[in-house]
Amino acid sequence: MIAEIICVGTELLLGNIVNTNAQYISKEMARRGIDLYYHTVVGDNRERVKEVIGVALGRSDLIIMTGGLGPTKDDLTKETAASFFGKQLIFDQRQYQHVKEKLESYGIYEIAESQKKQAMVPEDSLVITNPVGLAPGLIMAHEDKAIVMLPGPPKEMKAVLSECCRLFIDKLSNRVLVSINIKIKGPDEMPLGVIGEGPIADELGDILDNENPTVATYAKEDGVLIRVTASGSNREEALIAIKPVVTRIAEILKDKIAWVKEDTE
Repeated sequence: MIAEIICVGTELLLGNIVNTNAQYISKEMARRGIDLYYHTVVGDNRERVKEVIGVALGRSDLIIMTGGLGPTKDDLTKETAASFFGKQLIFDQRQYQHVKEKLESYGIYEIAESQKKQAMVPEDSLVITNPVGLAPGLIMAHEDKAIVMLPGPPKEMKAVLSECCRLFIDKLSNRVLVSINIKIKGPDEMPLGVIGEGPIADELGDILDNENPTVATYAKEDGVLIRVTASGSNREEALIAIKPVVTRIAEILKDKIAWVKEDTE
């Protein structure tokens, strides 16, 4: 299962907001054992959104999109995505009622035409009600391809993604990924000063060539981080695969290690 993230929003390209959605989704997919190969950010332009969806469907099985589900004219995600599966947008009474009740809870009792747009969904799609906002999550599947559409605001995205995982995404993979982080002491903790990523990699040698678990080093401002990641049918199986590699690293680096802990963020 190869996944890809497409984040829609000109504000992302202009640097007006930080793309925290991609980071959050990436971590959620990793925990579920779904291989994520590509991130794409595209502005609110129909032709460019269409282009990146077409590229994504050509190389990935699962496309996760965020943004572009609002009520304005530049919100184009669901219309453009639906066209790839030959789907029309249809009125969803349940979603309309949700929008109406949400607006009334904000003290708004007249629904504008633009707000009614949020009750339009691709036919035959799975509609995920947004518990903290108006725009629903949408899941479309056709043959061996699927597109999951999530609202852009991070709070809404997280809530809807959780339901999408429970109802659909979790069924796409039969494995999980587990990572253990090993932090090497920084300059303030080592009597001889900074230990760089290069020397640490040299000490680890062919351990870095492991395939399951994989081992990677990362340069950080406060020292080097080593991440050991294993795939398994469940967390316990992955941890069993990780343990001997972490033990070996601890034997090699000894007093250079500041701490060891599971990556749960």
